[in-house]
Amino acid sequence: MPSLALFNLGGTELVLILLIVLILFGGTRLPSLARGLGQAIREFKKASSEDADTKPEADSTKTSEGQKPGGGSQAHGPN
Repeated sequence: MPSLALFNLGGTELVLILLIVLILFGGTRLPSLARGLGQAIREFKKASSEDADTKPEADSTKTSEGQKPGGGSQAHGPN
């Protein structure tokens, strides 16, 4: 379980977290919370994959507009 190893959580900690969530939200709201969490994760993955698909196009438009590749942003005009 590599994702759990990232947070260094064991079985006891997971059970404790699940019990706290059950106490806070109750058994009737848990399915709707899980459904909303799943939708949020799907939308995040979709947006990140779309961003990765459009990123090369954005880089090519920056260089074609006369900006230096790899240059930082510069402020134009009076501050």
